[in-house]
Amino acid sequence: MSAALVEQLAKDPSRLVLGGEMRDMTLLFADIRGFTTISEQFKGDPQGLTRLINRFLTPMTDMILQRRGTIDKYMGDAIMAFWNAPLDDEQHAAHALDAALSMFGTIEAVNNKLKAEAEAEGGKFFKLKLGIGLNSGLVCVGNMGSDQRFDYSVLGDPVNLASRLEGQSKNYGVGIVLGEETQKRAPDFATLELDLIAVKGKKEAVRIFTVLGPPAMTGDPKFQEFAREHKAMLASYRAQNWQEARAHLENCQALDGAIPDFYSLYAERFDYFEQNPPGPDWDGVFVATSK
Repeated sequence: MSAALVEQLAKDPSRLVLGGEMRDMTLLFADIRGFTTISEQFKGDPQGLTRLINRFLTPMTDMILQRRGTIDKYMGDAIMAFWNAPLDDEQHAAHALDAALSMFGTIEAVNNKLKAEAEAEGGKFFKLKLGIGLNSGLVCVGNMGSDQRFDYSVLGDPVNLASRLEGQSKNYGVGIVLGEETQKRAPDFATLELDLIAVKGKKEAVRIFTVLGPPAMTGDPKFQEFAREHKAMLASYRAQNWQEARAHLENCQALDGAIPDFYSLYAERFDYFEQNPPGPDWDGVFVATSK
């Protein structure tokens, strides 16, 4: 439990009962990409794998707690966290985005330290890569479980979507994927729209974004130019103007801050749709077939 929750329960033990309340919250899911491949290298050294995971989880947890987040649970190499419970946090989306950006700065420092240690000891260096999904919305938060055992946790469709968005970070070649509701609640951050997507298991399409930097970045003329070209590319794509979309894509690739894997994905789409037009009724929604 978070220190804040323990303090609340110490003051009012009657809250230790099953049940919950509806709250507007921001959810975060984060895990190590390619963890299965890394874990295979530790078949004969489970203690080594445990130490590696602890080296990852501890600083990531610090970044979340320092920004008013609550750790829901650890799932192997994954972290689930949320904001705006148990304590009120009107800036929960902004704090979650700030935490996500800080986690990427921290993972770089962790990797540098692991690399230096591996070189000094003559061991193998396993670079940790991070994927994060963020989403906001109305969820049920409280003590969930059974009469015998329960945890303070969250339930609801926004939670499921946050988990799905974390899985899409690899597909879109970005570190962080956030839902539109999170972007709306923290509009000052330097975000870019990624797509209209129906994630696996859901029929309704959602608009998804990535975040490149803090609010200060939005005033940078270079980011503004990049964002304009990026927005024009998506508009041309949805208008089925493939040549124009490709020109904007090339402009994006030439500018600072480009996302190579993301633009490669869209270049493939342009090529495909040019040969296989989606038709006049196409709504621009991409239907994901994987988590």
